[in-house]
Amino acid sequence: MKLKPVESISGITPTDFVKEYLNKGKPVLIKDFIRKDSPCWTKWSYAYFKEIAGKEIVDIYGREEESQNHAASPPIGRMSFAEYLDLISEKPTENRLFLFNLLKLRPELKKDVLYNDVTGGKVLQWLPYMFFGGEGSATRNHFDIDMSHVFISQFQGAKRIWLFPNNQSDLMYKLPYNFHSIANPKNSSEEEYPALHFLEGFEAVINPGDTLYMPAGWWHYIQYDTEGYSISVRALPSSVGEKLRGARNLFVTRYFDDTMRKIFKDRWFNYKIETAKKRANRALKRRK
Repeated sequence: MKLKPVESISGITPTDFVKEYLNKGKPVLIKDFIRKDSPCWTKWSYAYFKEIAGKEIVDIYGREEESQNHAASPPIGRMSFAEYLDLISEKPTENRLFLFNLLKLRPELKKDVLYNDVTGGKVLQWLPYMFFGGEGSATRNHFDIDMSHVFISQFQGAKRIWLFPNNQSDLMYKLPYNFHSIANPKNSSEEEYPALHFLEGFEAVINPGDTLYMPAGWWHYIQYDTEGYSISVRALPSSVGEKLRGARNLFVTRYFDDTMRKIFKDRWFNYKIETAKKRANRALKRRK
């Protein structure tokens, strides 16, 4: 596997960003997507979050390798938001909060984040999601089901993100009718998954104030180098094909997979694993 650093930019105009990055589907690290004068930089802290929402009960997510037969991982437990923030502050943990919408529970927080929208208005600023994780936690390798462009901004701690274009799906042992792979690009061995050797992607480490632009359909494997949290906002897919694919994923593919899993149980999952390996072997032969 080969990883290149993601380019960093700042001060770009919307016209140039759309032309050079959005339309080309090229990942980039944006240094000024969240404005420096945003109140969040001086106002937000774990203590503040506990004060305004500490009693909220949140779903906790753990190791995703244990739920490969699901389009979305089920939670492993529940606790108060304050208890979770104390947990990640005290020690490394693989526990994460997935799509926890604190900004929906406390909509006044949206006013604390001021965007430098480099897309010229394409970003859906009204639909942000927050992600919290402990040091050492990670997501499984996946691409987003709706095929949207994603802008993920770090507010505390550091995340390491590996990105791969969608045309390398077979090399990552993508499960059919799902949006993740059975191989983990960091921990899986190339002896067991030899096609991983031919992966070519990008690596970015995002720190507070950094925003990573992830193009529509790109695979991403996210690792928490430290505990911390981020916010993601989206922009709709650029092409008609991506829009149609996203709609199919949302309204057809995932429900078809759910139905087949309920009917055939392990037989369906085993079929998908074998299919993923066959496709990877074919892609491997083309590379050799």
